[in-house]
Amino acid sequence: MINKPAPLKPGDLLRVVAPSGALREIEAFQQGIEIWRRQGYRVEVPLNWDARDGYLAGTDFERRSQLAEAWKDPECQGILCARGGYGSARLLEDWKWRSLIPKWLIGFSDITSLLWSLCQSGISGVHGPVLTTIAAEPEWSVTRLFDCVEGRPLDPLSGVSWGSGKVSGILLPANLTVATHLLGTAVQPPLDGVILGLEDVTEAPYRIDRMLTQWRMSGAFNRVRGIALGRFSRCDPPKDIPSWTVEEVLRDRLFDLGIPIVSDLPFGHDGVNAALPVGQLVELDADQGTLSWSLNHV
Repeated sequence: MINKPAPLKPGDLLRVVAPSGALREIEAFQQGIEIWRRQGYRVEVPLNWDARDGYLAGTDFERRSQLAEAWKDPECQGILCARGGYGSARLLEDWKWRSLIPKWLIGFSDITSLLWSLCQSGISGVHGPVLTTIAAEPEWSVTRLFDCVEGRPLDPLSGVSWGSGKVSGILLPANLTVATHLLGTAVQPPLDGVILGLEDVTEAPYRIDRMLTQWRMSGAFNRVRGIALGRFSRCDPPKDIPSWTVEEVLRDRLFDLGIPIVSDLPFGHDGVNAALPVGQLVELDADQGTLSWSLNHV
């Protein structure tokens, strides 16, 4: 059973963590904090928010301490991830989500590692904009994120149907690259009966092919009920090299699985990144090309 944190409300304390790549988009970061503050939340930024260690936002110890302090703080009701990049998986070796009260964790891309680990521990999070991307979201997407964490119903998302069929299951959104590297680890949640949500950025079609082939050969797709595809941005073929397009690769590697698939859903990089509740019950309707759910199933 996946536990859903209590709805957030204006006045609640949210803590910022930078668990992945070094922060570069300072203005966007500050704009993101201001959006949450305008909604009425108290947002606490760590003193070492701009720490750097190579391509990481500080040492593993610094980043793990940020996350641990935010998670253990009894006053903190939610955790806002600064950005993605790479590095959150490094924090999960010997990590335990020790807390008596579940709290919201919000992010996407590299934050997939934390969201999957949290889900594996029985707690729902939100696959949605990080602080450096939320200011670029249209108003409806920002409103949707607040609706998600404040306990209001979410409208269905519409995409493009591949085939037919309607299935329900637990939604497990992810960045494909990050998720592929979590397969077979203790962080990976069970895939039995899930609706898998996938997106990615800056991966050439042959690399998408390689990752999806690993899913196929490992048997990971055997237990999945349906697939919701978001945006695969800047996944163009290398210049002057024969290649399929990324859509051709996705169709080649997924269509013969015989499960409902809906593509072109509005989530991922470089465009609208609609909030998706992790570990909650959804319905994927490939006849209508929609993804819908209820926040009240747990």
